[in-house]
Amino acid sequence: DVQLQASGGGLVQPGGSLRLSCAASGFTFRSYDMSWIRQAPGKGPEWVSSINSGGGSTYYADFVKGRFTNSRDNAKNTLYLQMNSLKPEDAAVYYCAARRPMSSEYNYWGQGTQVTVSS
Repeated sequence: DVQLQASGGGLVQPGGSLRLSCAASGFTFRSYDMSWIRQAPGKGPEWVSSINSGGGSTYYADFVKGRFTNSRDNAKNTLYLQMNSLKPEDAAVYYCAARRPMSSEYNYWGQGTQVTVSS
């Protein structure tokens, strides 16, 4: 079975950091582009960042540029999101998702991990 297990969320003060992980299994992780998408309460899903299958190219939403870093370890089938300088507006459930290169739709979604930013 395909699984994307996101973890690493929690409560952090404004200005703090968290590192999210997404462990993949059941599919050829290294062949898929990977993304982070978040959803805050009462809001729709919001794309955060993507990384290509080889890890050489990353893309970020303007509101996280310079603060978040997306990376992956294909040997460990794991995706990461290093989040620094967190703001209250970053609070959301963060999901990882897999997409075949050049595809317009995500093939697989993880279950999400909650990030709360509050003093």
